[in-house]
Amino acid sequence: MRINWINELVKRGNTFTFNQAQLVLGTDFYITKVILSRFEKRGLIERIEKGKYMIIPLGAEKGKYTLNEFVIGSMLINPYCISYWSALHFYGLTEQIPNTVFIQTVSRKKKQRLNILGVKYRIIRINNRKFFGIRKEWIDETEINITDKEKTIIDCLDKPQYCGGITEVAKALKQKEINGEKLLKYIQQIENTGVIRRLGYLCGLLNIKLEVPEVKTRNYLFLDHSMPHKGKRNAKWRLIVNLDEKILGKLE
Repeated sequence: MRINWINELVKRGNTFTFNQAQLVLGTDFYITKVILSRFEKRGLIERIEKGKYMIIPLGAEKGKYTLNEFVIGSMLINPYCISYWSALHFYGLTEQIPNTVFIQTVSRKKKQRLNILGVKYRIIRINNRKFFGIRKEWIDETEINITDKEKTIIDCLDKPQYCGGITEVAKALKQKEINGEKLLKYIQQIENTGVIRRLGYLCGLLNIKLEVPEVKTRNYLFLDHSMPHKGKRNAKWRLIVNLDEKILGKLE
């Protein structure tokens, strides 16, 4: 029985839901629950979250085997995309390794912080208008959603606290493979003047030739609101620069 129905589920990937198992097994809710519980105890499957499971390959040991954290993250909420610091690291735009997998969504989830199989997950709910710039990647034979390089940078400018701070964004911006035209398109699409101001300031500081439109406002915004709330004012971009400009300008 294990071979037949698990083989059928494997065709869909390394993970499955309770409803998918019920459909393949052709059993009612109670019987499906009993079967899955028995297989979990035997080390044939592992529960990721309520109603969500991963298949443990033959020969692998329960408790020691796991899937790529992005694959597990793709199961936690829908719609979703891997984003912020996790996406920065995926593209090699930061040398820092985040200890949390960041997931962006427009849906509500009761728990935004999860710990699954020893990995921390953080789910960030955003406005519908900010949910774009998503591409597909294949990981462990599973297709996952992840923000593209330019949208990742825009998201990190929007919420620096989820990427290790503006310093990490500055490092990413200096990479040659970043598409400037796409960045300009995205800052208009996200409709956040703070993102425009931070991008404009960093481009000027890092000598990046990008015509970022100036924002007409009297209000000042912190360059990085996750840092101490003090610093000198930049009149052009209406920013309170609460980071060391010399360090930012010399980043490799």
